[in-house]
Amino acid sequence: MFRRISQFCKQLFDNKAEAPAVETATQTNDMGLNIVPRNDHDISRRQISENALKVLYRLSKSGYKAYLVGGGVRDILLGQQPKDFDVVTNATPEEIKRLFRNSRLVGRRFRLAHIVFGRDVIEVATLRGHHDNKNETISKSNAQGRLLRDNVYGTIDEDAERRDFSINALYYDISDYSIHSYSGGIHDLNSRIIRLIGDPETRYREDPVRMLRAVRFATKLDMEIEPRTAQPIKELAPLLAGIPAARMYEEVLKLFFAGKAQANLEMMQAYNLFAPLFPQIDALLQDEPKGNMAKLLNAVMRNTDTRVQQDKTITPAFFYAALLWYPVKQRADDISIESGLSHYDANVAAMGDVMEQQCRTISIPRRFSTPAKDIWQLQLRLERSQSTRAFKLLEHPKFRAAYDLLLLRAEAEGGSAAKVATWWTNFIESNDEQRTEIAKKSRTGNPRNRGAAQRKRNRKPAPKKPSNDE
Repeated sequence: MFRRISQFCKQLFDNKAEAPAVETATQTNDMGLNIVPRNDHDISRRQISENALKVLYRLSKSGYKAYLVGGGVRDILLGQQPKDFDVVTNATPEEIKRLFRNSRLVGRRFRLAHIVFGRDVIEVATLRGHHDNKNETISKSNAQGRLLRDNVYGTIDEDAERRDFSINALYYDISDYSIHSYSGGIHDLNSRIIRLIGDPETRYREDPVRMLRAVRFATKLDMEIEPRTAQPIKELAPLLAGIPAARMYEEVLKLFFAGKAQANLEMMQAYNLFAPLFPQIDALLQDEPKGNMAKLLNAVMRNTDTRVQQDKTITPAFFYAALLWYPVKQRADDISIESGLSHYDANVAAMGDVMEQQCRTISIPRRFSTPAKDIWQLQLRLERSQSTRAFKLLEHPKFRAAYDLLLLRAEAEGGSAAKVATWWTNFIESNDEQRTEIAKKSRTGNPRNRGAAQRKRNRKPAPKKPSNDE
């Protein structure tokens, strides 16, 4: 009897002693999982888009795990309005496709489902697992370690380990409204630290774009890049040259069209990340670190940030036309010397050369590259149309963009560019009667026009051709 009571008491105390260890095991793993229950965080479903909630609930009700992940969770916790709401689930892309008729599967490197609600698109990914190169149909990397194919599925723990930064390893569980924070994500969020999960060099080699993302998150969220995360960036920056140009186009938009262009430029240059994206611009900067190229580059970034803050439109056509103006000018001078082409023809040839070279690193769609060339051509016309021809030029659909570039050039160059910009500013801001007077004065006051008129008056008449009757 006493033996039974003793065994019961021993078992009871042993279970009590083990209880905290079991609880800790459910809360932590190798990645440092911390589960924050609903009552201990500030995320409300009212802060999540209606369409994202529809996707989360349908997946959950269909028997799948479903989480809001990454930037959506991060931005809400920071008190910001998320731009996108991304979802992860243990359903495969094919299962997601069957569950949502309004979905389409995209991506080759990693298969995703886009759930389309009019203009709103909710991106749904399957939880990722650890990869190897045994089966190249689902997982493959190149000699530098960059992942070329990565369709390996796993658990939420494995997916968190595959995330880039700790502040993105945050999962909002729709089943109980808790937050799963891995690798100290919430702690880093509160400490305002950008920290890469895993070995930085390995992770950057897997996907060099992570170096750009580190910069973008640092400026966007006003955070510091952890020294260990920052250390390999300068050395590995050239790996960006191997990223597909189409993907780099999207990354550049995120870097420079979100109101942090100037800050991103400065940080990219500090980490040697600008040169692989814009080699032609970097070459001019190396020749003249404080020359017109540097001045125009900074003016473009400040102007872009100002327009974003004022909620004005910004287009890639103007952005690339402004950035690449001096490479076009330099190339035109080289072509003119090498081939003897006229100034205008050399510029036309240079426009094609410069745009073609830029598209090797950043694939600029034709709907933007063609207008950029129009803006470049108008720079030449603005310089020589300070007369009655100005009225016709004013009607050109790209005139305003070309004039804006002229103003930025005037800020960078001064001199003749500033004089031309002043003339056009006076012309634009005047009424029709005043414009006519300005154009007439310019026509008679321009020495080049007077010389042309004098040559026309002094030109000898052409000899009269004999008629057939003679």
